[in-house]
Amino acid sequence: MTQAAPEALASKIKSIIRDVPDFPKPGIVFKDITPLLADHKAFSELIGAFAAAYRGAGVTKVLGIEARGFLLAAPIAMALGAGIVPVRKKGKLPYKRVSASYALEYGTDTLEMHEDAVKPGERVLVVDDVLATGGTAAAVCEMVDKLGGKVAGVAMLIELGFLNGRQKLAGRDVYSLIKY
Repeated sequence: MTQAAPEALASKIKSIIRDVPDFPKPGIVFKDITPLLADHKAFSELIGAFAAAYRGAGVTKVLGIEARGFLLAAPIAMALGAGIVPVRKKGKLPYKRVSASYALEYGTDTLEMHEDAVKPGERVLVVDDVLATGGTAAAVCEMVDKLGGKVAGVAMLIELGFLNGRQKLAGRDVYSLIKY
């Protein structure tokens, strides 16, 4: 199967993603990826594009950020021949954990992963659906650094450029298919 050029694929995916106004609160336009997940052909092309972007980068683990990041990370990991690591909200994992906190609009939140999920020197790809302010992805990269892993890249389906999330990921390879 031939892959669509990234620009053509981005345009196709933008046309499938549904905007939900005033969710989760007034003034926010939520980017709903569920129609994309239901479209086998477009979803397959998306996974192929992410895998192509990181094939040859030596990725051995793909870290999916709760919860929509899980849906993207698993097939990307399969395509790259890598393992998958779930990054969860605090208190959801049963084994010994490493954690990192990040700022929210009002307060903080914490993410965790198992302390044996990433080995020293291992190259990982961090995956999620949306790069907004960058705090979530930066927290995951911080955990990888704590464990001695190497972040090969941060891959996002959607980037909300007006929120400047890349600034928190300075020095990291950030790939986003769609930019708003």
